[in-house]
Amino acid sequence: MLIRRLGWAGLELEADGESAVVDLFQDGAPLEPHVGAPRGPLPPPQTAGRVATALVTHLHSDHADPGAVAAALRPEDGLLLRPAPAPPGDLMENGALVVAEQRIAERGIATRALAPWESLTRGPFTFTALPAVDGFGDPQLSWAIEAGGLRILHAGDTIFHGSWWRIALRLGPFDAVFLPCNGARVSLPHRQPPSPFAAAMEPEQAAFAARVLGARLAVPIHYDTIERPPAYEQVDDPAGRFLAAAREEGVEARVVETGATIELEPAAR
Repeated sequence: MLIRRLGWAGLELEADGESAVVDLFQDGAPLEPHVGAPRGPLPPPQTAGRVATALVTHLHSDHADPGAVAAALRPEDGLLLRPAPAPPGDLMENGALVVAEQRIAERGIATRALAPWESLTRGPFTFTALPAVDGFGDPQLSWAIEAGGLRILHAGDTIFHGSWWRIALRLGPFDAVFLPCNGARVSLPHRQPPSPFAAAMEPEQAAFAARVLGARLAVPIHYDTIERPPAYEQVDDPAGRFLAAAREEGVEARVVETGATIELEPAAR
C-alpha cells in the first residue's frame, strides 16, 4: 500500500491499481474569515480524476472539501463515504454542516453514510467506519482501511475517547495509524463560551492512543497548517512532542512531510 500525505489531515492511498483519499482539503477560502489562510501546501492527489473512493471523517470544511472531492473522484462510479447527517438544528448549531451538505449536493457527488462498525469493500480496499468524538459535538468517524493484508487507521481530528480499546480489540493491531496531534484551543462565534480544553488530541494523547491501537507505525497529522490565535491556537511543536511521547510509549513514529509517500509492507508474522 502506498500512502501519500496531502497536507493537514489528507491522505491518498494506492493499492492494486486503485486509489482512495481521506479528508482531502485544498480550498481554504471558507475558513479564512475565521482562522486565516492555510499556512502550508495542500496538494491535490496524484491520481486526481481516477480516485474510486473518497472518505471524510466529518463535514468541517478543512476535512470535507466538495470541490476537491468532485475533481478527484472518477466520473463513472466515484463514491464519497461519510458520517450520517447531524440531527436537525438551527443555523447556530449546524450552520457549517448545512453549507457542506449543500456544496456536496451541488457538485452531484454520490455519497453513502456509514455507521460506526459498518464496513464496505470497493476494489482492493475495505473501509470500516469507527467511533470518534468531535471537539464541537458534530458527527465524526475515524476510518480503518484495509488492502493487501495491511490495515491502517485515520483519526480525522477526534479528541481522546474511550473507544480506542474496543477498536483495538476488534481490528488491532494496525500497521500504521494517522493521528491528529495539534491540541488546538478554539474560539468561534457559534461555540461560546470557548472551551479551555483541546478540540483535537494533544500530542501525548495521540501517542498513547497509538500504543493502545497496537500501531506498528504512528504518523502525526492535523498540525501547523492552520493557526490564528485566539480563534485557533495549537500547542507548541505538536509533531516534536508527538515523536517524544511515542518514544515514551514504545511506539515507532515518524513525521511524513506533505507530499511525501511511504510504502507499507506486511509485517513478518
